[in-house]
Amino acid sequence: MDKLNIKLEKNTGKALYVQLYNQIRKMILENTLKPHSKLPPIRKLASELEVNNVTIVNAYKLLEENDFVYKKVGSGTFIKDNHMLDKEYDSSKLQNYKPIVYNFASTTPTSDLFPVEDFKVVINSVLNRDKGGAFIYQHSQGFESLRISIKKFLYKSKIFTDIDNIHIVSGAQQGIDIISKALVNYGDIVFCESPTYGGAIAAFKSRGAKIIDINLENDGLDMRTLENKLLNFKPQFIYVMPNFQNPTGISYSIQKRKQLIDLAKKYDTYIVEDDYVREINYNDNNILPIKSMDTNNRVIYIKSFSKTLMPGLRLGFTIIPLKIYSDVLTAKQTSDISTSALIQRCFDLYLRKGLWEKHIQNMNEIYSLRYNTMIKSLKKYMPKEIQYNIPYGGLGFWFALPEGFSSIKLHDLCINNDISIVSGSNFYVNKQDSNNFRLSIASISENLIEEGIAKLSKIISDFLQNPNNQYINNDTSLSFF
Repeated sequence: MDKLNIKLEKNTGKALYVQLYNQIRKMILENTLKPHSKLPPIRKLASELEVNNVTIVNAYKLLEENDFVYKKVGSGTFIKDNHMLDKEYDSSKLQNYKPIVYNFASTTPTSDLFPVEDFKVVINSVLNRDKGGAFIYQHSQGFESLRISIKKFLYKSKIFTDIDNIHIVSGAQQGIDIISKALVNYGDIVFCESPTYGGAIAAFKSRGAKIIDINLENDGLDMRTLENKLLNFKPQFIYVMPNFQNPTGISYSIQKRKQLIDLAKKYDTYIVEDDYVREINYNDNNILPIKSMDTNNRVIYIKSFSKTLMPGLRLGFTIIPLKIYSDVLTAKQTSDISTSALIQRCFDLYLRKGLWEKHIQNMNEIYSLRYNTMIKSLKKYMPKEIQYNIPYGGLGFWFALPEGFSSIKLHDLCINNDISIVSGSNFYVNKQDSNNFRLSIASISENLIEEGIAKLSKIISDFLQNPNNQYINNDTSLSFF
């Protein structure tokens, strides 16, 4: 990318990262920055603008939280295939960004939840124990001691696997990416849920895959449609998030889990299971991964630790059938050679000391308070025209405006009123506008939830009274409920 035409005013009192966010946002909305183009590296842009790296980091984070950009592990930050580029958009109406007060968009935990003191202890222990050895390259498959710890960790999930099947990755996104690199070539077919995680869609598209999406029902994929598609297409795999799915929050029924495994065997394909924040559970049910039911090595399992620990650690693992071991290992090597040796060693000790279980218990206590406050607030304030289900775990709530109303326009209205939400368009393969949106409780404190929902509900009520907020083609309205 050419040098960005950006000028920051350092003596106005306006935060520099907000100024930078505004200017990049404006370039995206005006299509000066094209979809999938790469933003400058943090250090390079900081040098050009003569600011601290943190300024760039904060601006890029704000762009990501408001769905203007996406990150690719080891590659950088890229402009989204932007859902906000509306032909009727008037750039003269751009308003100066005001810091978001009610952040219902981000699924990243607030930094006060990070177990810094416990992790400080294990870092010091590892450095004292391993000295310089903590910084050497690990084998691409991962630190053997950590893989042994993960094997034991998986017993509680009824997953019994060998350490040779466990591959350490730099977060779930990299897991999705390297599996795509290993299994998908240009023109290959991938099945996924509709709606689904936007980062997975981006990974599949980067491989030139033809993505066929299957509608979700309240208890999982529409199995009749799935089998009809399997009769006509041969996918490399079926990508699913069966536990507290992102963005809908639904969990698959036992019946549909069994059906999915049976169909994968019958039609000779893989299931890629993204086990997203299953440990954040509000009803004490020991909901298990589909992998726990897998007796034929049909399930490729992905699990991230960083989402609920400290996102910046970038740590997770996959369970890979030995049949595709070498392909996945090659894809990992070409991505980043290996995940940080220091982080792997530290997390191994973190698991062995029982600190992970302690942290998850703490997270569940905090998120349960937010979850209950969210439910009470929705029942108290949310307009009756808005449909939603109550998830039993996870971080997100999925909503449907009345048919024909644009969640993109609602998103813009919320941003201008200090509230961030995520438009449903981010979770569909073709990025079309929809009447759905997602709210998350990950990055908003309990004391702000009721106030934020009350304000959001007032915005929605006003929004529904204005017929101009409907978009033209009602046939594209996509309500999950």
